[in-house]
Amino acid sequence: MEFKFNRLAIPDVIEIEHGAIGDARGFFAETYRENALAEGGIKDRFLQESHSRSAAGILRGLHYQLDPRAQGKLVRCSRGRIWDVAVDIRAGSPYYKRWVAVELSDENRKMLWVPPGFAHGFFALTDCDMIYKQTDYWAPELDRGIRWDDPELAIAWPGGQPSLSPRDQKHPFLKDAEINFRYAAI
Repeated sequence: MEFKFNRLAIPDVIEIEHGAIGDARGFFAETYRENALAEGGIKDRFLQESHSRSAAGILRGLHYQLDPRAQGKLVRCSRGRIWDVAVDIRAGSPYYKRWVAVELSDENRKMLWVPPGFAHGFFALTDCDMIYKQTDYWAPELDRGIRWDDPELAIAWPGGQPSLSPRDQKHPFLKDAEINFRYAAI
């Protein structure tokens, strides 16, 4: 099955489309193939896979994990629809403080590669299930976040006031956040 790779306005963030074979019974699709991803520029090794479920109107993020355990994420929506956001928080990056967003759904079967050094979040447009492959294990002592409504980032989230976890409500603005990422051209 073919994978298509689309580098977004921040070229290190990649939207991935993959085919499916379907008939009256349903469909079959490969969602991960290491050699295909490597050919598309994603050569990282994945160590953990996580699954989250959210109701419509939930916003999760913006999350990241500090070095030396920074996480890259390969994200897909296996049920429902989300608006997925990646924010470049690498000091020295030409895209620092810029964000990109993609709609992911079970219908479009797109995935998003969010490399280490980015904050990640999503808004649930419908009830949804998310599957994340991560390049490092979760390290709670290095887990951090940025406010979803940081005016310096000016992310154009869809919908009205989202529902947030108490943790996500307490994240600092980017200017006050602990960040230790440095940009290195690939």
